[in-house]
Amino acid sequence: MSAFHTFPIDDSRWRRGRVHISGTVSTQDEVTLAYIECPPPSLTAEKGSILLIHGFPQTSYQFRHVINPLSEAGFRIIAPDYRGAGESSHPRHGFDKMQMAADLHELLHKHLRVSKPVHVVGHDIGGMIAHAYAASFSADIASVAWGECPLPGTSAYEQFKDAPGAFHFHFHWQPDLPELLVVGKEKLYLKHFYHRLGKNYSAITDVDLDHYATMFAQAGGSRCGFDVYRAFAKDVEDNKRYLKEKGKCTVPMLLLAGKEGQPMLKDAGQGFEMYEQVEQSHVAGCGHWVAEENPEGFVEAVLAFANKHT
Repeated sequence: MSAFHTFPIDDSRWRRGRVHISGTVSTQDEVTLAYIECPPPSLTAEKGSILLIHGFPQTSYQFRHVINPLSEAGFRIIAPDYRGAGESSHPRHGFDKMQMAADLHELLHKHLRVSKPVHVVGHDIGGMIAHAYAASFSADIASVAWGECPLPGTSAYEQFKDAPGAFHFHFHWQPDLPELLVVGKEKLYLKHFYHRLGKNYSAITDVDLDHYATMFAQAGGSRCGFDVYRAFAKDVEDNKRYLKEKGKCTVPMLLLAGKEGQPMLKDAGQGFEMYEQVEQSHVAGCGHWVAEENPEGFVEAVLAFANKHT
């Protein structure tokens, strides 16, 4: 793994936007999604699109080091903030992963006019959304890569949710209490996760942590972050029902995880429970925060899989 890059990101080809997805404007049900879009360089032929879905407690900012190299390989990159995170709105409802996937599908196909099957890449909570996207919109996906999460509805999830390392699952499930205890201490709370789960400690700088904490401390930000976890019971039901009614997902799937991460999350078994075709890639030199701890390794793994299914 090469040294971590600390120089400014060249975002000259990035386009930032925000679109209305659903709900009445200025009500608790309004859903607007913010996103970053980056096309390939002008002289590079476009191969297709890659949708990058962030995790908790992050935003599309987590992909800041990989957007350019992925686009330079010929892909149109779309990196949104999912509902309730970052610069997107903070609605009161809709945090089951099937709904969150539907939000992103509408963003791509209605607003950004994506017309061909996309490669979907999800990390952490984004991995759960990526699976829901593959299950709900398999005809619109060329491949799906996800990891660093126990997928609700699998045996890995049932084992992981009660493990000591998943204490935050139970904490986040409590009504109101997490919001009450974390308010004013957002940076300290989030720092715990970055330090405990990461192996390349230089990957998340204090500037990066300030960004994530500021986004999380917005009005409704922490509530939405915790609501993503509070919807896990519904996600279990949805994923089990899909498997029972439709069988294993036929979309080619890559389990993408950090080599130094938690063993249970590196096990491809949960992929085989839900998919017919499963590969795995363990990115060297990093723990949980793969795209930030080893951007080059993340890009290499994503491109190898995407090019194989383009």
